[in-house]
Amino acid sequence: MRVVRAAVLGLSLLAPTYGVAASRPSPAQKVTPVTRTAISEDEASVPFGTGEKLAFEVRFGVIRVGSGALEVVGVESVRGRDTWHTSFTVQGGTFFYRVNDSYESWIDTHTLNSLLFIRQIEEGSRERAQNFEIIPERGIYIERTRQANTTLRTVAEPLDEGAFLYFVRTVPLKVGETYDFNRYFIPDRNPVRVTVLRKERVTVPAGTFNAIVLKPVIKTKGIFSEKGQAEVWISDDSTRMLLQVKSRLSFGSLNLYLTSYTPAQAKTRN
Repeated sequence: MRVVRAAVLGLSLLAPTYGVAASRPSPAQKVTPVTRTAISEDEASVPFGTGEKLAFEVRFGVIRVGSGALEVVGVESVRGRDTWHTSFTVQGGTFFYRVNDSYESWIDTHTLNSLLFIRQIEEGSRERAQNFEIIPERGIYIERTRQANTTLRTVAEPLDEGAFLYFVRTVPLKVGETYDFNRYFIPDRNPVRVTVLRKERVTVPAGTFNAIVLKPVIKTKGIFSEKGQAEVWISDDSTRMLLQVKSRLSFGSLNLYLTSYTPAQAKTRN
């Protein structure tokens, strides 16, 4: 049971859990959906948009243990700013242990900074929720729980777990280069280091693609820790979509494969 749990939960990707319960956004953090088809120059310059969805299968070795999805839900307003609302979900397990985790991010469409991050975890009989309001202009983030709100310092251009998955798709990547990013919203987890290993052709259930292979390392437990030896494949084209993740951990190999890709909705300009 511990192996299956670790294999599925390894896809939480970046950060540790902090052992506190939190509510969904309070009225002060109201998130307002924005329906529109026109886009700004900032939005036009990124390789993703509303409606994009990537579906994955999750395998521990050769055994399928779950599925996942990475999606841009829409453009929504947070504290008066347009944001991409993105969602990363992982579901799976066995008949005796189930997992249903979700990670929601609200990413400023102009700066790509994280403004709100919600982590919901259901692991067997345990449930946990964490709610982080991130305020870059004040240099703080607020961890909101049912018991209290805790205000802590953040970095100048903060990103959460989900936001990093989109941010790295916007970065020019050169084989052989290593990039350090001091942008994780919890300062002592920085830098996030990404090494561009190589280019290669890769086949996943969704098809065969030219890919850029990355090695991300983050100061945390999980598949992207130094011990995880994780490699990430993103497509070497204009979409920069996530194709595959492989990680060699102490309990075995944890792999994630793209099964389908839905492109962003067609966009028009004002």
